[in-house]
Amino acid sequence: MNIVVAAALIAALVPAPVTTVDACPTAPAGHARCLAQVRAGHDGYGPADLRTAYSLPSTGGSGQTVAVVDAGDDQNAEADLAVYRSTYGLPACTTANGCFRKVNQRGDAGPPPDDQGWAVEIALDIQMVSAACPACHILLVEADDPAFANLAAAVDTAVRLGATEVSNSYGATEQNGIDQFQAAYRHPGVAVLASSGDDGYGIPSAPAVFPSVIAVGGTSLTRTAKGWTESAWAGAGSGCSAYVPKPAWQHDANCPGRMTADVAAVADPRTGPAVYDTHDDGGWIVVGGTSASSPYLAGVIALAGHPERFSDASYLYSHANQLHDVVGGTNARATSCGGDYQCTAVRGYDGPTGNGTPHGLAAF
Repeated sequence: MNIVVAAALIAALVPAPVTTVDACPTAPAGHARCLAQVRAGHDGYGPADLRTAYSLPSTGGSGQTVAVVDAGDDQNAEADLAVYRSTYGLPACTTANGCFRKVNQRGDAGPPPDDQGWAVEIALDIQMVSAACPACHILLVEADDPAFANLAAAVDTAVRLGATEVSNSYGATEQNGIDQFQAAYRHPGVAVLASSGDDGYGIPSAPAVFPSVIAVGGTSLTRTAKGWTESAWAGAGSGCSAYVPKPAWQHDANCPGRMTADVAAVADPRTGPAVYDTHDDGGWIVVGGTSASSPYLAGVIALAGHPERFSDASYLYSHANQLHDVVGGTNARATSCGGDYQCTAVRGYDGPTGNGTPHGLAAF
């Protein structure tokens, strides 16, 4: 075999690199950025895939309303949701049947805010809630823009309108003064979740770092001939807070402050969920980031039907043995933490995947 032919055969066997794009690549000071990561393709996981991977029931969530907080308006949100749900055989969730509701940050149906470039994020959020909890009602609250003050106001509105779980798939690195918004993310009896970030190990992301918020990390979820495997996703945010004290229920050894994350689910865009978006894309795409894991976990909590247990993440720590403990993988990039649990998925608690991923509803 000549060298040219051999090289061609080798090239054919090596997978092409996967190209992903940040839906919200930057944000000015005082603003958050959405954490969705997009790649082209029609091979994303559907609701049945995720339900099987996480051993979840197909029913549950009656009486639960999961809110997702985003910035700006996606005028195609409800129509795209209809395509997603019909494609996967999920019951219709529309404004007309009372399942879906879209409001601005003041709780009004209109006028909606201007487009802020978060349409992919919005599509991902409401479709991931649908994947986890098809019977749940969905409340989309659209903030005027990604300023933290407006996002915080939208969270308060979501709770005022009856949300039992609130997912926030956005963040910014914690900094002095960010704690002024903590109160908006503290609602006893309501589960408030946030993505832990997509930049790997380093400075924690707010609002995930707030003590009343369930910080959701991310995994790479892979189907094999024998079932499913998970490892820490390289992008999953984790870190030790320099501003937020350590909660009484968190006992990891090497971080004197609040440590993120608490729990995790699929986030790697290479092995991510399918999303239908016609606002910024031509239809089916694959979207990952911890923007995927946060609304999915909000749906899992709703599926179990006990949001009152999740005024903070303490219940997950006391029931960690009922989660799937993810072992393997790291989120350390340019900054190394020497294989420590803060950046490496080890047995027991670790930063990238927290206490683990769902294994049925026992931990919820």
